[in-house]
Amino acid sequence: MSQKFDVVVIGAGPGGYVAAIKAAQLGLKTACIEKYQDKEGKLALGGTCLNVGCIPSKALLDSSWKFYEAKNGFSVHGISTSELNIDIPAMIGRKSTIVKGLTGGVASLFKANGVTTLQGHGKLLAGKKVELTAADGTVEIIEADHVILASGSRPIDIPPAPVDQKVIVDSTGALEFQQVPQRLGVIGAGVIGLELGSVWARLGAQVTVLEALEKFIPAADEAVSKEALKTFNKQGLDIKLGARVTGSKVEGEQVVVSYTDAAGEQSITFDRLIVAVGRRPVTTDLLASDSGVDLDERGFIYVDDYCTTSVPGVYAIGDVVRGLMLAHKASEEGIMVVERIKGHKAQMNYNLIPSVIYTHPEIAWVGKTEQTLKAEGVEVNVGTFPFAASGRAMAANDTGGFVKIIADAKTDRVLGVHVIGPSAAELVQQGAIAMEFGSSAEDIGMMVFSHPTLSEALHEAALAVNGGAIHIQNRKKR
Repeated sequence: MSQKFDVVVIGAGPGGYVAAIKAAQLGLKTACIEKYQDKEGKLALGGTCLNVGCIPSKALLDSSWKFYEAKNGFSVHGISTSELNIDIPAMIGRKSTIVKGLTGGVASLFKANGVTTLQGHGKLLAGKKVELTAADGTVEIIEADHVILASGSRPIDIPPAPVDQKVIVDSTGALEFQQVPQRLGVIGAGVIGLELGSVWARLGAQVTVLEALEKFIPAADEAVSKEALKTFNKQGLDIKLGARVTGSKVEGEQVVVSYTDAAGEQSITFDRLIVAVGRRPVTTDLLASDSGVDLDERGFIYVDDYCTTSVPGVYAIGDVVRGLMLAHKASEEGIMVVERIKGHKAQMNYNLIPSVIYTHPEIAWVGKTEQTLKAEGVEVNVGTFPFAASGRAMAANDTGGFVKIIADAKTDRVLGVHVIGPSAAELVQQGAIAMEFGSSAEDIGMMVFSHPTLSEALHEAALAVNGGAIHIQNRKKR
């Protein structure tokens, strides 16, 4: 007799595991299917984010930044250091320890909440049945009242640079280097390319980023993108825009990359090459032909605003559906779906999902950019405040960047918060909270912010929207 559950979740990434825990908390008999194994061949929960994405990359970003700051920024504090060394295997080992702790933590949470973990590959059949194939090939059919598809995404491969995980690597391979490559190439100036490029540049690699687009970080506000490009160039990242990779040839321990740009055909040699051109949804062998679940033209599972698929009782969340490929978006979709399964009228505000790039300085934003609002014909008032005028940023010797707040010129309602600088992600989250409650720039300006804090930059930017900033000269109204 087959096992039967109220909810079966396929995938234990930040969308799937959160959905499973929430479902169990709401009294639903829940199972979560996952096949990913760590290097030791053991089941590892947490998906890309915990295992080979958000968490390990942040561990390396923090380690590399500490090294970079010790080497280049301690003297201003009066701290002198003798010769500095970085033990790359130890840094990678620390990253792996953090990952192990967190993935083990998810397993403990499953146990504590009564979620049944099923190891193997899950495939949706007709009638909300799920085929579970174990590593040894044995097959079991699981029955469910509700199925949540949370199979995630994988790096996109490109024919001109086939990944061998030795000389040419994807984002996963770039987290495992055992030494600093002298010459590192990165294809793609998106979030992953910039973060991983930053890690190895700080540790001494000569980094060149090849980006096919002419615009740098097009999703960000133009003022932020411009500041970021200037800053990264100063840090030694050689970012080539409008550079389309046409081929690559591995020669021993190096790779020759061909690309075209405004100057014509070019070639450049690297010791390692990271391919970071984006991610695509994982739907391989996820859906039986008669499952009834539809894919859109780009291979994503088709869902409505509530993550309902074309089959009643079957939902899909996270990277496998439309929208931003972000862990926090996936988690909240998981919560929304489970709440709706329980009959609650939960919904998500897709307009207020923060985006973050964890370089240094950090880059983050929520809401709309100034260029988008202008294209929509919305009249806006803009307030900016530079960290160079922040006492707290000065004390920390971290004064690059600014906070920018965009408000509707008629209603003063905040429509966008954009930050490049220290703690950008945390400041933008404050903006997101304010925007969720429909705050005006005046509302934020009237709140009391503790001093001295980086948050005061958000306060001052809000005041600047209406020409009332205290610690910088206000722009004269035209």
